[in-house]
Amino acid sequence: MTKPRPSDVGVLGFRYLGAHEVDELADLWGALHEQHTVTAPHLADIISAVSLDESWRRRRAQYMAWLADPDTMAVLAEKEGDLAGYAMVTVRENAQGSWDRGDRVAVVQTFAIDPEYTGTGVGSKLLEEVRRQIASMGIRDIEFSALATSAEDIRFLEQEGFRPFVTTMVCRVDGFGAQD
Repeated sequence: MTKPRPSDVGVLGFRYLGAHEVDELADLWGALHEQHTVTAPHLADIISAVSLDESWRRRRAQYMAWLADPDTMAVLAEKEGDLAGYAMVTVRENAQGSWDRGDRVAVVQTFAIDPEYTGTGVGSKLLEEVRRQIASMGIRDIEFSALATSAEDIRFLEQEGFRPFVTTMVCRVDGFGAQD
């Protein structure tokens, strides 16, 4: 039985997680993992999807490593005790290049919304909280990746003020040339 879908999430609470609380994110990661595999079938011939268990094992290890840095944020959005979504955000030094982006840039490594909360404003409110925290650190740019085939995610990001910046292309090392 699923919960009734709220049309407007209303007031959300935000909780900042430490490494000892990372396992709270497993179910939301699982939903995101499923969305990734459904959204990007065009990658199946060059990038093999892993099982949910293996995916979480890998991501959990990455979260633990990231959370060793005091600038990393794991922000959990909750509605009356229900986990609605989360963001894992790291901060990296920014090598100055063609654009003035400041000395440090925030990178949204994971942004997962419970499918039951899609379209309710959770994503916008969670992103607003992330922006507030990042701004308080004196950081002015946020990088946020989306699968190229996820029109819904890209549309959300554009509505939130993001613009395309870099396109990442992938292939197997032995897969090159126009004939492949």
